[in-house]
Amino acid sequence: MTEALTHTTAATSGDNTAVPAAPETPDMTSPATAVPLSSGDVEAAVHAIADRSRQAARQMSRANRAWKDRGLRAIGAALRERRSLILAANAKDVAAGKANGTSAAMLDRLTLTEARITGLVDALENLASLPDPVGNVVRGQTLPNGLRLRQVNVPMGVVAAIYEARPNVTVDIAGLALKSGNAVILRGGTAAAATNEALVHVLRDALHSVGLPSDAVQTVDQYGREGANALMRARGRVDVLIPRGGRDLIQSVVLNASVPVIETGEGNVHIFIDESASEEMAVDILLNAKTQRPSVCNTVETLLVHSRSTVLPAVAAALRDAGVTLHADDRIRAALPASIASTPATDEDWGTEYMDLDLAVAMVDSLDDAVKHIRTWSTGHTEAILTNNLANAERFVAEIDSAAVIVNASTRFTDGGELGLGAEVGISTQKLHARGPMGLTELTTTKWIVQGEGQVRG
Repeated sequence: MTEALTHTTAATSGDNTAVPAAPETPDMTSPATAVPLSSGDVEAAVHAIADRSRQAARQMSRANRAWKDRGLRAIGAALRERRSLILAANAKDVAAGKANGTSAAMLDRLTLTEARITGLVDALENLASLPDPVGNVVRGQTLPNGLRLRQVNVPMGVVAAIYEARPNVTVDIAGLALKSGNAVILRGGTAAAATNEALVHVLRDALHSVGLPSDAVQTVDQYGREGANALMRARGRVDVLIPRGGRDLIQSVVLNASVPVIETGEGNVHIFIDESASEEMAVDILLNAKTQRPSVCNTVETLLVHSRSTVLPAVAAALRDAGVTLHADDRIRAALPASIASTPATDEDWGTEYMDLDLAVAMVDSLDDAVKHIRTWSTGHTEAILTNNLANAERFVAEIDSAAVIVNASTRFTDGGELGLGAEVGISTQKLHARGPMGLTELTTTKWIVQGEGQVRG
């Protein structure tokens, strides 16, 4: 698909603030028709994309909230109007995935539906309703010498994202980047090539229609894996790179990138049921945390049950009836009714992010044992405790070192949209700059503004 859009005139925001005109939109070669290039040519092409992103980022940094919100709403309207085109492209990717033997979990991630497109539109509308993080004063003071100081949030600049088989991420990341005043470069992976191509085209058209620079959203999908590698090496052109996907993809980016990376992590998520948790709450939460959408990173993968808890039979029966395969240790298997089948668990199960209807289950004798197991096997994403004991809840929160710690609720709430962020770029499991679901503020950095009246340092 090739774009050839004409130059647009300057727009004005709702409060009459002048907006720079968007530059003429460059052609974008379709991944399906791209001509193979040498490594050097790919690097040059990716650098050219990044340079255009840098120019677009400068324009975005000057955009006020009204202008950016108009762009988000234009994207939402375009997604609704062109959903048939998007769904047709997605059907091609899903059919190819099935033909290639893609797992059910990955196919679920890959699939767009009318309802999921509506969800993306709703998320964009929610983003438009949120405060603009740019210009927010983090702290400020006047020094004894009269200097007035402010530390304010400013856009990152050029944000890049590499992700797998998740076309919804294309819209989520673009929306968050635009609202926070950034430009974004996307690498969405071969599995979703047709869908992402259609989505990027829609996004760029929508931005152009309201006078925003189309180059605020670009892709390197047309250059395949070599394009992704060049993006990882584009130091000085890309301000931050966010990988989102499975362990292999994330570790490849972390180990090979020379640009700054915010590491998002796989979700080996745990729930601990202590001896005081009620049966009704345990059944409801486990079913939601495991079966609502098993292919996502905030789905529970390991259940720990206190040896004095009485809820195991009811929880196991409910999970069995929902089609969940239990990978259980010897004590759990001995405690299960004969009518509930299970598979013997191994150490591999404790470290596996199944992203499917499988659940590792272990019995522990104390809160200490549960914490020890989690510390050994957790990826630092989300852990939850189900309890009616306040002291246990407080200890669990204090001693578990993960990006999200939950008491008496489903792990499925570790999500930018659910936590009021509008959407998320990913869930950071590192501790520098951002941790947990990354929304608008996490796509900004800060700068110091110092105002004086002739002061010099003594």
